[in-house]
Amino acid sequence: MVFQMVILKLAELVLYQLLAKSCYRAARKMRSYGFLFNNPSLKSPHQQVQLFSNVGKCCLENRGSDTLVCDIQGGLLRTSSFFPYFMLIAFEGGGLFRAFLLLLSCPLLWVLDYELQLRVMIFITFCGLKIRDVQSVGRAVLPKFYLENLHLQAYELLASTGSRVVFTTVPRVMVEGFLKEYLRVNKVIGTELHTVGNYFTGLLSNSGILVKHRALKDYFGDKKPEIGLGSSSLSDHLFISLCKEAYVVNVEENKSGNSSVMTRDKYPKPLIFHDGRLAFLPTPLATLSMFMWLPLGIILAIFRLLVGISLPYKVALFLGTKSGVEVELCVNGGSPPASTSSGVLYVCSHRTLLDPVFLSTCLGKPLTAVTYSLSKMSEILAPIKTVRLTRDRKRDGETMQRLLREGDLVVCPEGTTCREPYLLRFSSLFAELADEIVPVAVNTRVSMFYGTTASGLKCLDPIFFLMNPRPSYQIHILDKLPRELTRAGGISSCQVANCIQKQLAEALGFECTTLTRKDKYMMLAGNEGVVQDKSRKPA
Repeated sequence: MVFQMVILKLAELVLYQLLAKSCYRAARKMRSYGFLFNNPSLKSPHQQVQLFSNVGKCCLENRGSDTLVCDIQGGLLRTSSFFPYFMLIAFEGGGLFRAFLLLLSCPLLWVLDYELQLRVMIFITFCGLKIRDVQSVGRAVLPKFYLENLHLQAYELLASTGSRVVFTTVPRVMVEGFLKEYLRVNKVIGTELHTVGNYFTGLLSNSGILVKHRALKDYFGDKKPEIGLGSSSLSDHLFISLCKEAYVVNVEENKSGNSSVMTRDKYPKPLIFHDGRLAFLPTPLATLSMFMWLPLGIILAIFRLLVGISLPYKVALFLGTKSGVEVELCVNGGSPPASTSSGVLYVCSHRTLLDPVFLSTCLGKPLTAVTYSLSKMSEILAPIKTVRLTRDRKRDGETMQRLLREGDLVVCPEGTTCREPYLLRFSSLFAELADEIVPVAVNTRVSMFYGTTASGLKCLDPIFFLMNPRPSYQIHILDKLPRELTRAGGISSCQVANCIQKQLAEALGFECTTLTRKDKYMMLAGNEGVVQDKSRKPA
């Protein structure tokens, strides 16, 4: 019965809403564009009547007892289009086909009004998705892109108030987690989606798309909130006019200056962990570029992988750089340390699974890498020797000592990767095993795909990294740790680990943290019980 109702509603949407109305809407749009073309003075925002003051003119002092109402779209974010965030859910939560289908809908979205655009994007993005998958994307993927697009002046106004309520026409499930966790919003009221069991149907609930000014009246009653913040659209004017003070975020000013751009040091909460494969905001044009690059990117990644596996170090490095891989090697003192009878222990910051491979290739000699987690496929394809650790401190220590007697060893004491400019807490196990310790500062840059994941298939991590048009690896080999700073000099293993973490952070321009691998998976999974179980397994 539920399935039949979904089919009937979908048929009504296609036959009436899309086909019948879209032609009428398109005609009206074209007529309005023609009118604007013949009257260019009307295009300029300076010629239009400004009903409300710009957000930059709002006084932020003594706002601790005030209540602010706003919308994340057109209010807190610098761009008005919400398409990229639907695309992130479609790609990260639904897969490549769903993302491509959403991209194909762009020409249709152009001729529809806002409400129909929203309905179409919601249906394509959410139909058949599991609730937990959408919640996972909302928690681990979307906050990064929201923070990067947050309007600085709008956020400063929000942060100065004591109570914050967000009314939004976009689905509440897309924004509530970010607004409450990062911006400390008290209440989020948005469009609700229809679900069947643990799945979204892609349809709206009975309440339909949220009407903001009506929702504000229902929530506050006769009481007026002190401050309203919105865009320059007429619908937002009606919404914020119900407040004692009203301010608008001007899109044209966002494009013309940097006063609205929020830098990382002003984030309301440090962004240390995030997940997902896409390293760019997937606007329609950027997403189209990605799909056009994808076939060539897959071929290029396979070529780069085969070159690294089968050819000698110098040839592999030469062909890899010619294919677009940027490798920067910096060695303090001009030459890397020579191997000793007991072996050299290279201690690296951890960015991707390829860290030991690139270090070995740059040094031009075989190294052994120890890891807590490595997929079987990655282990088979690795051009260097890899050894799994068991998380049993005594057994792992014995294994690493044996490997050091056989040759040089690479260890990443963070235990997991971190994409942002932070270093996680270093495990002190390595410091108990060797006195010949060489810190290695490793960093990467990507433009299209991240080569790490917390929830996806880890065997594809190297492929995604090598699929980038010009992936970059920077390797800075520091001076060997002086004997007086090792355990042989009477310093504890924890002090040695903290010392190396600080040295690497200074070399990279990163910040040190006390966060661990378990903290990362707890933050990205959002469920302590599930994460604790996962943390006992290879990640």
